[in-house]
Amino acid sequence: MFYNALQYAVELDELEFNPIDKLRVRSQRRKIAEVVDRRVVVNQRQALELLIAVTYVGQRGRKAKRGERLVAFFACLYFAALRPAEALALREQDCDLPENGWGRLTLAKSRPQAGKRWTDSGEVHDDRGLKHRAEDEPRNVPIPPALVTILRAHIERFGVAKDGRLFQSERGNVVAASTYSRIWDEARRLALTPRQVDSPLAGRPYDLRHAAVSLWLNAGVPATEVADRAGHSVDVLLKVYAKCIDGAEATVNDRIAEALTGVAWPV
Repeated sequence: MFYNALQYAVELDELEFNPIDKLRVRSQRRKIAEVVDRRVVVNQRQALELLIAVTYVGQRGRKAKRGERLVAFFACLYFAALRPAEALALREQDCDLPENGWGRLTLAKSRPQAGKRWTDSGEVHDDRGLKHRAEDEPRNVPIPPALVTILRAHIERFGVAKDGRLFQSERGNVVAASTYSRIWDEARRLALTPRQVDSPLAGRPYDLRHAAVSLWLNAGVPATEVADRAGHSVDVLLKVYAKCIDGAEATVNDRIAEALTGVAWPV
């Protein structure tokens, strides 16, 4: 009824246009998948150097360095393609961490930072189900031995929060986005060259997830499997990571060159 009232005002020349139509257009634009810029994607060597650099960030007296508490957090983003909010909600009971071989994470929750005014609990971090999943629908992510080892070492050294969460502040709270972002910024300055620091390369912790998905796709893992592990639909996955698949440009160039072969072009 409100829309119709505004439309009637347009017909009476009281309004130049119906403002709800503009809101609809903006909403549709926001649904368009963001295409990942391949310049943000680190290679394996760079990822390793960044994770090592995190361990050197922020030392306070005899206490563990601030960065050391979050090495496993960043490793989850790179080795398992978790979203930061998913890693923050990861609990010990969600982890299958054998002494040898591959492990598994069973993701069930997400802890996005929304602010006290916008959460039902009044806490800074909301407690939600997984993105693009039905409520309480889990996502299983096999994890390589490297991440299994990192998570086992993290639990042994730092323990877990009262609710079983792996990653917590020194007071046991959910780690703030500002905290892990500051640590990441410092790690970039330690691990990267000045030119790389000024570039988009791994500019955000989320870019580690982009690096993971890009690595899987370029390793030849079927898109259906990558999408399932990363929590995407296949069509969105291919749209978002289209520019991060190596070899596509070279293949297209070869095909165009072949089509142009034999044509006498004027010089």
